[in-house]
Amino acid sequence: MDLRTLLAFGSGIGIEIRSADLAVLLTHVRPNGARIIASTVIQNFRERPAGEWGSDYMRFLRQNGASHLAATVIAPKREVIVRQIALPGVSGKDLAAAVGYQVETLHPYGEDEVAFGWQRISDNGTALIGIIRKATLDGYMEKFAEAGVAVACFTFSAAALHGALRLFTAPPQGLVATTELENGEVEVYGESPSRPVFSAQFDLPADRAAALAAAELRLPPETEPARLDRILPPPVSMKADFDFSRSTMPYAASLAGACPRLATAANLLPEEKRSTNSRMIFIPTAILAAMLLLVAGVMFGYSRIEERRYVATLEGESARLQPQVKRIEALDKSFEQSRARTRLLDEFRSRSKYDLDTLNELTRILAPPIWTNYTELNRDSVTLTGEAEQATLLLKLIDSSPYFRDSAFTIPIAKTGTTEMFRIRAARRRP
Repeated sequence: MDLRTLLAFGSGIGIEIRSADLAVLLTHVRPNGARIIASTVIQNFRERPAGEWGSDYMRFLRQNGASHLAATVIAPKREVIVRQIALPGVSGKDLAAAVGYQVETLHPYGEDEVAFGWQRISDNGTALIGIIRKATLDGYMEKFAEAGVAVACFTFSAAALHGALRLFTAPPQGLVATTELENGEVEVYGESPSRPVFSAQFDLPADRAAALAAAELRLPPETEPARLDRILPPPVSMKADFDFSRSTMPYAASLAGACPRLATAANLLPEEKRSTNSRMIFIPTAILAAMLLLVAGVMFGYSRIEERRYVATLEGESARLQPQVKRIEALDKSFEQSRARTRLLDEFRSRSKYDLDTLNELTRILAPPIWTNYTELNRDSVTLTGEAEQATLLLKLIDSSPYFRDSAFTIPIAKTGTTEMFRIRAARRRP
């Protein structure tokens, strides 16, 4: 696990506003995965008195030990305008102001007041922005306040999905996912290198909607669409009768509520209207975590002490054996010197024998009437001065010997009566 996964810790309530109902989901997030604890559907919340369905909601929280949690709410998709803008070169601290300057040009509501939320979705400054009429947002918040529902985040589907996909691991570079809505339409979510986020609803078959989305994302035509519930972090536990495929939006919202820093979702609520979760419930967990860190620190310190003790023992033993090692090294050096002297003597003995063999060879190949009056023999060559009836034949005769090679006259041949005077130098072959 990396550090990001270890920080995935919290509980969240996700609420999806549907055409007539509210889908509610409670999720616990831990480093080893998310657990769906409970879910419910509040029927006909628009027509029923807020106090009535609010009592049902609070009963659901109390039964599952979640009364301290504030909800993350996903607005109906058709009530939120979703835009993406690229702001390259804008620093992180100035990005909020830059988005605020652009909002008025991104919606068709004219002079109507709007509320907006945004989140950064790429390193080059691309921001995902959701815009909703302020009157619409206030209407929902008044109804939730009357029902006693604490709301920490009021977001939209694209933002919640984008954050939930990145809670534990990074999603693939290109993806297209679909889910069927309660009204029969198909919602498509996708990502690609050319377009960080794509989210839309289609009144079309799922495969046709996915093909249109892939074309918009500039993905290869052979890109296989997935179901939306298959790309979200899979829950490690849930009730046997729970239909996860029909609860992807409240699930994504609950992940964003449980880990708002890791699964970031753009918040349409002004900061002064956002409720916060009580953290008192995490005090026992924090104490246990501190104790665990303390034990880990003690074990680490003990291992370091044992390691130092072991190193000190090895160093002491090494110092004790050092004189013996030096004596062995001195003996090795003495043996090597003796071997070198022996090799040198053997070489001298073989050299004298080879010199005598060379002189014998010269006597053999320079037989009378050839005679020499000067012979110089060294390690690499032999030089001969003398007279012969035909000196030119001597080079071939000398080179044919296994003792000599590359013979040559060092001075021109000179005639002296019936003989020729010569001076020859030849290289000696190595024995």
